[in-house]
Amino acid sequence: MIRKLFAGTLMGLCGLLAACAIITVNVYFPEKAVKEAYKSLDDMLLGREGEQKPAPDQKPVEGQPPADKPQSRLWNSLPSLSLVTEAWAADDYADQLAVELSSMPEVLKAYDEMRARLPRLDQLRSQGVVGETNQGLVTMRDAAKAAPGDDAVVKAENDNRKTVITGMARAIIRLNKQKESKQALSQVLPKAAATYADTRREEARPGWWIQLQNGRWVQK
Repeated sequence: MIRKLFAGTLMGLCGLLAACAIITVNVYFPEKAVKEAYKSLDDMLLGREGEQKPAPDQKPVEGQPPADKPQSRLWNSLPSLSLVTEAWAADDYADQLAVELSSMPEVLKAYDEMRARLPRLDQLRSQGVVGETNQGLVTMRDAAKAAPGDDAVVKAENDNRKTVITGMARAIIRLNKQKESKQALSQVLPKAAATYADTRREEARPGWWIQLQNGRWVQK
């Protein structure tokens, strides 16, 4: 009887420990690097205008990092070696994320489709027909102004964006060298979506409707 009780208690403890292991899955989320990776992909794959260029007086020096790297901006002053190292590491992480995403065929396909509909989507945003949500998606705000087929544009855009956001979550998990489990994805996906939304808000043009993190809608 005692042996059975002990075995039952041991099994219960094992189950509890297993449950705790699942609950405590922790994936490092480099928000700054994720945002930079999203922006890099927009520049490369959407052909977004407004890409930052090096200042005219900045000329590449052989053996020195490119002018747009955080390290090069601090190269002459070097106020703190740890600060330089941290900035360079964050930028390098962003590059790794961008490369990881661009190696996913479904993400490249999503960007191709997003680029094709970008002119129409920009029109809808400028007219106030659609707005940018705080989940990184677009939504109808004034359906009365929409033309036939615009709801299909919104749906297709959201499908593509979900593919990109999911790809980002998978890339983060891979760079964390963790298993792509349901628990890990459920932890990273909301953060990847929120960061994508933040990027969309920053890149929104004046007059576009954007949803803030607290859910409030404003015109930029």
